[in-house]
Amino acid sequence: MTLGSSPLIPAQLLGCVLAGGQSRRMGGGDKTLVDLGGKTMLEIILNRLRPQIGSIILNANGDPKRFSEFGLPVVSDPVGEYAGPLAGVLAGLTYARDEMPDVTHVVSIAGDTPFFPADLVTAMAASVPGNKPVIALASSSNKLHPVFGLWPVALIDDLTEWLETGKSGKVLAFVDRHDSVEVAFAPDPETGLDPFFNANRPEDLSEVRRLLSQEAS
Repeated sequence: MTLGSSPLIPAQLLGCVLAGGQSRRMGGGDKTLVDLGGKTMLEIILNRLRPQIGSIILNANGDPKRFSEFGLPVVSDPVGEYAGPLAGVLAGLTYARDEMPDVTHVVSIAGDTPFFPADLVTAMAASVPGNKPVIALASSSNKLHPVFGLWPVALIDDLTEWLETGKSGKVLAFVDRHDSVEVAFAPDPETGLDPFFNANRPEDLSEVRRLLSQEAS
């Protein structure tokens, strides 16, 4: 793909942390609020994201007050009930359209992946033209991580129709309708850790705690 002549600038980007899952494999509850040795998963994610992007919102369902300490807007899924990551992406796009008219793209961040790349936003923004609606998805070790994406606000009507008419909630099913690029990220050079390691199960939390302790030492 040949990039367009209008690269994205920081003011055009909004980060949306997808914190609204049901955490079934964790036994329910908010895994983003689990303590990982003095900090919650969400606190760690936000500390990693804030240097990369100026504006951030949280996508979560239920009582937004449980996230009040973070001082960020909390937006719920605009369609369905726990309709998956595409509904969270739509929540971000809707917020951008209604509240931040200068924003043209939303970066989605999984709420259970505390070691995502420190250059995620920069690399994704550099991978697409600013004057054409192209989706960017992250990958590592030849595996796509579609919850980590860069989504043009221009696709909001198509995504709304897609979800409201009950089409597949799988991210790639929607992405296949549009132009897209893959942005590859390497494992951590010191630990070999996949930057998109996510904590889906209780044993994964133990691994996250171990890795955080290793980083701190």
